[in-house]
Amino acid sequence: MSASTTTSTTTGREAPLRVAVIVGSVREGRQGRAVTDWFLGAAAGHDDLSFDVVDLADLDLPLVMPGWGGTPAPETVAALAGVSPRLAAADAFIVVTPEYNHSFPAALKNFVDWHHPEWQAKPVGFVSYGGLAGGIRAVEQLRLVFAELHATTVRDSVSLHGPWSGLGEDGAPRDAAVCEGAAKGMLGQLAWWGRALRTARAARPYQG
Repeated sequence: MSASTTTSTTTGREAPLRVAVIVGSVREGRQGRAVTDWFLGAAAGHDDLSFDVVDLADLDLPLVMPGWGGTPAPETVAALAGVSPRLAAADAFIVVTPEYNHSFPAALKNFVDWHHPEWQAKPVGFVSYGGLAGGIRAVEQLRLVFAELHATTVRDSVSLHGPWSGLGEDGAPRDAAVCEGAAKGMLGQLAWWGRALRTARAARPYQG
């Protein structure tokens, strides 16, 4: 390996991990953006991570997809052009999701389905909220979805219980110490997998 290649590889490995944070709720009166802001505050000390917030409320992706091998409508192509490169550039993902009827929002599934190679061989962490279960049932279903897309979900997640009683008006959890500890644990796992998989993809492109 040449000196220039060694330097390039080392620089790439030491560069901050690019983490796309996906706000998965679009409903009126949602808590998703407030929860995301709290999480980003809790993660502020991780200088080795660079966050890019992808808010699904800012996107307009249709529910109807083109036939196999077909071409999306021009307005859909334009919408994807603004977000797909950001997913492709990400080294890892964090999905912020509520739980609706024991599952995750339809808008989130639609967004996930509009992409495929962007998820492959990258780690995914979760921040969930909702009811007594804290959204963990939504997370368990999302793990199945991302496994099909060849992504690696990290074991630990952040679950905020009772969005009306467990969260303050600013979206921050009332049991801040416990939730911040959970965020630290999840981010540690995400960072480990993010670096390992980034190095692996650079050495040998993933064939899904």
